[in-house]
Amino acid sequence: MLSKIIPELGHFALILALLMALVQAVVPMAGTMTRRPLWMAFAKPLASGQFLFLAIAYLCLTASFLLDDFSVAYVANNSNSMLPWYYKTTAVWGSHEGSVLLWSLMLGGWGFAVSQCSSQLPRDMVARVLSVMGMVCVGFLLFVLITSNPFERLLPNMPQDGADLNPLLQDFGLVIHPPMLYMGYVGFSVVFAFAIAGLIGGRLDAAWTRWARPWTNLAWAFLTVGIALGSWWAYYELGWGGWWFWDPVENASLLPWLAGTALIHSLAVTEKRGSFKSWTLLLAITTFSLSLLGTFLVRSGVLTSVHAFANDPARGTFILVLLGLTVGLSLLVFALRAPRVSHSIGFTWLSRDALLLVNNILLVIMTVTVLLGTVYPLLLDALGLGKISVGPPYFNALFVPLTGLLCVFMGLGPSSRWKQMSGRELFKRLLGAGISAVVIAAVAPFVYGGQWNLWVSLGLVMALWIVLSLGRDLFDKVRNASNLGVGMKRLSPAYWGMVVGHMGLAVTIIGVTMVSNYNIERNVRLAPGDSVEVAGYTFAMQGLRERRGANFIADTATIDVSRNGEHRFTMHPEKRLYLARGMPMTDVALRPGLLRDLYVALGEDLGDGSWALRIQFKPFVRWLWLGALLMAAGGMLAVVDKRYRRVKRRAQQPVASDASGFKEAQA
Repeated sequence: MLSKIIPELGHFALILALLMALVQAVVPMAGTMTRRPLWMAFAKPLASGQFLFLAIAYLCLTASFLLDDFSVAYVANNSNSMLPWYYKTTAVWGSHEGSVLLWSLMLGGWGFAVSQCSSQLPRDMVARVLSVMGMVCVGFLLFVLITSNPFERLLPNMPQDGADLNPLLQDFGLVIHPPMLYMGYVGFSVVFAFAIAGLIGGRLDAAWTRWARPWTNLAWAFLTVGIALGSWWAYYELGWGGWWFWDPVENASLLPWLAGTALIHSLAVTEKRGSFKSWTLLLAITTFSLSLLGTFLVRSGVLTSVHAFANDPARGTFILVLLGLTVGLSLLVFALRAPRVSHSIGFTWLSRDALLLVNNILLVIMTVTVLLGTVYPLLLDALGLGKISVGPPYFNALFVPLTGLLCVFMGLGPSSRWKQMSGRELFKRLLGAGISAVVIAAVAPFVYGGQWNLWVSLGLVMALWIVLSLGRDLFDKVRNASNLGVGMKRLSPAYWGMVVGHMGLAVTIIGVTMVSNYNIERNVRLAPGDSVEVAGYTFAMQGLRERRGANFIADTATIDVSRNGEHRFTMHPEKRLYLARGMPMTDVALRPGLLRDLYVALGEDLGDGSWALRIQFKPFVRWLWLGALLMAAGGMLAVVDKRYRRVKRRAQQPVASDASGFKEAQA
């Protein structure tokens, strides 16, 4: 009997969460305007209650999947009685309604985290921040309840069994990719809320920046891992062997990542020097707005993609209105209030301030480049001006040179000084790193590939320039210590986070460079007993067998791989047919390694006992995702820096109006 009312309980919990979000959006903000501490105090318990009821709603939907309650339309469309229980759990976010519920749950979770970790901040600031987050929650919960209710019923004509989860999503990647990606998307709502709260309160001091930085780093780290997992999933699940396709939905996640990267650097300048305040606020608004834009692109039905959820136009219209209101109102607040928190602090053209400004400008240009390439074809189509396709040639032609310029300034930044620096001194510091990077990058293609390759050398010189300049900066910081260990301990976690994050980008650049230039792919026709050689490895097909899984049947090939006449290992690529949907899928066989992957995808039965196979040798491809994990680890290291939690003494200090005042405030 309880199982029959679980969907109603979930629906009721969603309504209660909406009511709490409405009160959270209005009462604490009114309390700050009327100076009523009791009203401001409502913010924290309301944020906790909202998260509690969202969690109850989410658990009720999960229970409906596990109990095979096909009277719930969302369960009937995305599950099946043969689906393994672990995929039933992840099917909760496998389509539109459940993914928006997960988004809302995480939004409530971030609000709850802010309410629990804000004891050192002024009460009025916490009230404003949670009130803004409540407003965002109201928009998404209205979206869920009005257009995307996951608890809608099919009574009395419920099906006997469900349509099954999309076979593309029946994979371990779905277990971890969407939650990580959403944690990043939604996490930027915190710094957005802080930006709006700072504008309304007319205060953007050192305490504000110190407290906003770890939240931004944490959201950025989650988004970095989410993007990397999406790339990894596409690599092995789709059977193409590619790691990035400039797919519009992939671009939708890259946009807030680029803007968030600029925001992290801008916050560093605002904290250290008190400058870039208006720019930091605008980046905070832009980053979260781009997260909402990604939601619109994925869930409006305007895109055709393996990642997108095709839905009715009403949902797209609702999200577009929500996006317009969020962007429009936040920019209006910015236009009215930014002059109260902005002021200029001087610096010379050669200083860390200037280099970080150039870094920000390049990241914004890269963001605009990707945004135009993604949205422009959609606008032309919507206006009836024809259809065009913007693909990898456009993105590579613009994005790659901009990345090279970014790497140049990334190498200069850590070794420079705030406010001003002698060009001669910076040149002396980095001359050795620059020469070493050029020499090693010029020689490496001969050593690895046997001949010189311009593009490989350019990619390697960018990566080595970042690594060697970081090494020089680290040497300068520890050389005067009594010993190496003491010098290392003196460096803050935030500094180590910067080092690890920049190293991660260098590792990713090496991976991109090597796999793009040395990848070997062969499309072959093999029958049992046949073999083919690829990149020095011999792939011999020994035979095929039929295998039955929980909800599919598969043709499984046995491929023996040998090198120099010696058997190394066996690979088992599959061609699956999922029974509920009758949908065929390729399950790739991978032999991973730090320096190379071997990749075999089983294609179609060619009818004479032979099969089509795609065999690939992919050097350094794992470095793509290793670099992303290092970048995320760098963000996490910065989060644990204790400096960001020492804000109580500075919480009530006013904004300094000049450089000397800023130094006084830091004393």
